[in-house]
Amino acid sequence: MKSAINWLETSYGPENEQSTQRAVDNMEATASTILVVDDDVRMTQSVRELLAAYGYSSMTAGGGEEALRVLAEHDIDLMLLDLNMPGVDGYQVMRQVAEHHPGTDIVVISGETTFESATEALRNGAQDFLRKPYAPDRLIQILNGVLHKQRLEQNIREVNQRLEASENRYRFIVNNSPDIIYMLDDEGRFAFVNDRVTGLLGYKPEEILGKHYSELVHKEDLEKARYAFDERRTGVRASHDIELRLLCKDTSLPYRYFESRSITIELNAMGMYQKKHSGDDKGFFGTYGVARDISERKRAEEIINFQLYHDLLTNLPNRALFRDRLNLAISQARRQDSQLAVMFLDMDRFKVINDSLGHLAGDQLLQAVAGRLTTCLRDSDTLARVGGDEFNLLIPDITGREDAVMIATKIFDQLKQPVQLEGHEVFVSFSIGIALFPQDGASMEVLIKNADMAMYHTKSHGKNGYEFFSDNMKGLFQQQLSMENSIRRALDGNQFELFYQPQMEVSSGRICGMEALLRWHHPERGLLLPDDFIPLSEESQLIIRIGNWVLEAACRELRKWIKAGLDDIILAVNISAAQLEQQGFVDGILEKLKRYGVPGNRLELEITENVLMHDMDKAVSKLRKLAAHGVRVAVDDFGVGYSSLGYLKSLPLNTLKIDRSFISEIRSSQDRNSIVTAIIAMARELNLEIVAEGVENQGQMDYLRALNCCKAQGYLLGYPVSAKEARQALKEHKH
Repeated sequence: MKSAINWLETSYGPENEQSTQRAVDNMEATASTILVVDDDVRMTQSVRELLAAYGYSSMTAGGGEEALRVLAEHDIDLMLLDLNMPGVDGYQVMRQVAEHHPGTDIVVISGETTFESATEALRNGAQDFLRKPYAPDRLIQILNGVLHKQRLEQNIREVNQRLEASENRYRFIVNNSPDIIYMLDDEGRFAFVNDRVTGLLGYKPEEILGKHYSELVHKEDLEKARYAFDERRTGVRASHDIELRLLCKDTSLPYRYFESRSITIELNAMGMYQKKHSGDDKGFFGTYGVARDISERKRAEEIINFQLYHDLLTNLPNRALFRDRLNLAISQARRQDSQLAVMFLDMDRFKVINDSLGHLAGDQLLQAVAGRLTTCLRDSDTLARVGGDEFNLLIPDITGREDAVMIATKIFDQLKQPVQLEGHEVFVSFSIGIALFPQDGASMEVLIKNADMAMYHTKSHGKNGYEFFSDNMKGLFQQQLSMENSIRRALDGNQFELFYQPQMEVSSGRICGMEALLRWHHPERGLLLPDDFIPLSEESQLIIRIGNWVLEAACRELRKWIKAGLDDIILAVNISAAQLEQQGFVDGILEKLKRYGVPGNRLELEITENVLMHDMDKAVSKLRKLAAHGVRVAVDDFGVGYSSLGYLKSLPLNTLKIDRSFISEIRSSQDRNSIVTAIIAMARELNLEIVAEGVENQGQMDYLRALNCCKAQGYLLGYPVSAKEARQALKEHKH
């Protein structure tokens, strides 16, 4: 067997050193004193050097007798003890430590490897058993564990000492009871009551004496009190923790925080008996009881119960309570052969309001709207908040659709007036879906699902309205699900293709850029435009995968342009809000540019104003990082969003794209369009390029040329074409 020193040199390698060091770094009490007991001098010395390297203070003993002498003279926190030693062995040392030094913990380190020796050591009080040879990091780990346990035990002892002192200080107060303590005679009349009755009920003790207990008990609890208040039983059969209500005196108690004529008590009572003179029979002579005021606890339970079943922001029922009431209403409707309506209400544009004015304003809006909605309802109706801006409404006992329409109309009437939020007037509208029982569903789940489906149908038809569920909506829903699955297959099956529409310099007619436009070669429906699938992609978050595919394809095409000598053409790519919000958005774009060898200034990201408003600060930060690598940024559809011009200064913008709706109003070069004129003038002041979208006739082109507009894009200048046709057009245009 290797010597201890040789073994330490070979086992204490860099890997163990690293793991051991991590354990030591977490150790707090390096001031602990450790005694190493072993008859092998080299072993004790090497262990001591190891412990010193980790900040431990240690001592050594060459045998059991020397160890006991050291223990008698020094405070030892932990002993590393060998078992087989001449003279006094390890077992004898452990017995002496257990009897005279209970504060010293022992870890046995022994070459004795039998199960019996380890078991015997643990029975004699050893905290752990480590067989030789051992790994240093294992030793340090055990030491840390034992010393940590010591610290915990010391902390527990200190806590117990403080608790005991605290208990002694407050025992007098507890024994002088904050509860009502009373005694009744054998007829149930008060024979004694302490002063606490004044603080809780407003009576002086002398006003209570001689009264029957029933005069203080709430009339609804008299039956319960009859079996508890004047209890005749004793022992375990006596009354324990019985809740009753006691009436307060008919005078105001201003120090009570709530207006109540009663308090809730928890009663413990037992019969009192005295031994009769003749025989061993005992005679009942009254009842002893303690009544504890639990009004605060009951109020807390009521609050917790309220919070469990209510939305804390609006104080409306939550989803759980709504579903419970809906189940009950369905059962009643079945028995009474009546109808009920379930409405699913979703606030339109709430995220826009929340992002624009802040979450605090959003919360205030929800509270105000909840208050208005409540005024439209009957007492039997239930309005619940089931999501951020989603509400469910239960309208039981209706005669038909007309009753549901009446409630929906009331809701829209209530929301006609704006809500005032931090100096802003906010107009609120809802998309409402309605499902009726029993024709639209016989169960809670089906009714809620169908109302939800009808609500989404309302949103798809312009929002701010209501629709009743109909069977054909299931088909539309299934179509959406089918379309979503088709999009997934399109991504996996290479069914998407980028088309390219040219952007021209208005003054020279030179093609200076291209916009990448997505097309879908649907296997059944043919070529689909983005309007046919992008809205659903955004709703299902598939837009992230689509956007990544578009960026990949765009960079791949840019590399082909560069190889063909088309070095000055900029490619514009549309970016969605979901893409911009992705954590790895910036790194993903930079990685693609590097992989395809594309300079950053050849790529222009087109972002709408609405996308920017999702999280302006993060958007600005990400776009600035990209701009630092040369990537260009354009605001698409400028003028139709929020038009908050302040963000133009904070963004690293290169281009503003005038929305096609403004260009379409121009018929000839003689027309006047103040919005287009203002945008071009503003861009010129900010040193930004302008691209006018939707140019479809020569009059519009002449108008833009007269205003010195930079660039234009539209069917007059070129239709979107395939990548191959675009490359050919660029080559021909260059020559």
